[in-house]
Amino acid sequence: MEEYNAILAKSFTRKEQKKLRYGALLAFCVFLLTCFTVFKPSFTHPPILNLRSSIYGARPRMLQIDENIISRNPRQIFSTKVKLQAETRRPACNVLEPRSDYCDIQGDIRIHGKLSTISFASPQNGNIAGLNESWRIRPYARKGDKAAMTSITELSVKSFVGNDRTINSVCSYSHGVPAIIFSLGGYAGNQFHDFSDILVPLFITSYQFHQQVQFLVKDFKPYWISKYMPILKQLSKYPIINMDNENNVHCYGRVIVGLKHHKEFGVDPFKSPKGYSVRDFTQFLRKAYSLNRTTAITINEGQNATKKPRLLIVSRKGTRKFTNEEEIAKMATSMGYEVVVAEPGVTMTPSEFAHIVNSCDVMMGVHGAGLTNLAFLPTNAVVIQIIPLGGLEWLSRHDFGEPAVEMKLRYLEYKIREEESSLIEVYPRNHVVFRDPTSFSKLGWEAVKSVYLEKQNVKLDVASFRVTLVEALKLLHS
Repeated sequence: MEEYNAILAKSFTRKEQKKLRYGALLAFCVFLLTCFTVFKPSFTHPPILNLRSSIYGARPRMLQIDENIISRNPRQIFSTKVKLQAETRRPACNVLEPRSDYCDIQGDIRIHGKLSTISFASPQNGNIAGLNESWRIRPYARKGDKAAMTSITELSVKSFVGNDRTINSVCSYSHGVPAIIFSLGGYAGNQFHDFSDILVPLFITSYQFHQQVQFLVKDFKPYWISKYMPILKQLSKYPIINMDNENNVHCYGRVIVGLKHHKEFGVDPFKSPKGYSVRDFTQFLRKAYSLNRTTAITINEGQNATKKPRLLIVSRKGTRKFTNEEEIAKMATSMGYEVVVAEPGVTMTPSEFAHIVNSCDVMMGVHGAGLTNLAFLPTNAVVIQIIPLGGLEWLSRHDFGEPAVEMKLRYLEYKIREEESSLIEVYPRNHVVFRDPTSFSKLGWEAVKSVYLEKQNVKLDVASFRVTLVEALKLLHS
């Protein structure tokens, strides 16, 4: 190195030596830049694979892999392009929820109603694991109840390769709005289950579309559709399709199979698509049935002195009926109530009964489907649930007590004593029916139902029950 520097010193001046070093450094930088440009694929990407994620609108997320291969071995230089879509997307169907299975599919979807098939084009190409997805769905929101689910038609939900035209190849009708598929089997026809299993879940699932959605119904019941048409028309402005008799292929860009269920007779705003709550549901019902009253009466001393609070006694003609209904009404009238006695679904339409309920400030009834009508009460009204014998406290609160509170109603309950139950006329006082109702629950729901729900009527002790009606009046004062 010293010899090299000596040669430089003899051949060049100090200034010329400095220029020479800068020139060499510049030449070396140009050389490096050229190398990076020529061999860019080898330096900027991992060997073989160039990954880029993509999202197809609202389609489930995929991972696309473009392969541009430049081998470091000159003898193996070649270029090819392969598209692989690794499965990182969520499945089209969720079958893990406790109450209902639910599919939300987007893309090319074909529905054959009579065959009970929903086919959708897979976004994947090629023969890749997970390509052929399929589910068997029963679109009813009580999937843990075997008795209910036996009457629900099973639907086949299956994907197919996009270029496979052998599956429902011809669209008889193509629709520009989403579709929602649900069943009217199970316990449809019982008012409580109509709401808790179908109408509330349908509200949760469809209200976000602002009527721009079409309903396709399996296990079709014309009377049910007619009964709840005021509600259905507020959720969809399109004709309802009876899938049972539909031989045509209906095609959609988005289809929801099954209904989302949050809780018994309720809505969880943290789970609903737009944060809707059960109060949104009750406001929706008022609009559907043109119910004018939004708030119950507030009793003030000196004001509203001539206006009496209205008390609705929900009458029953079957089991769990009041055997001294007239006596109850007479006692309530003496306390200052304007009493109305009515039974839903007997001599009036659902709309007519909804208007009666909405006109009242207090509603009372024995645990049963008739209490479902509390959804039509104005805000701050009082609900009084009469709980029969049989260890039914939890069930009663779960079905009606908790929903009433969430609907901004005031809730009271009255648990009857043995002497107020008609079972006292059938069984001796020391019978297990009175001593240990929980023993029946161990035998299953049918055992509880057969004794405490189907064989029991109620004769209220009006003197004892008067205390509860006084409490209701106090609530209306606040």
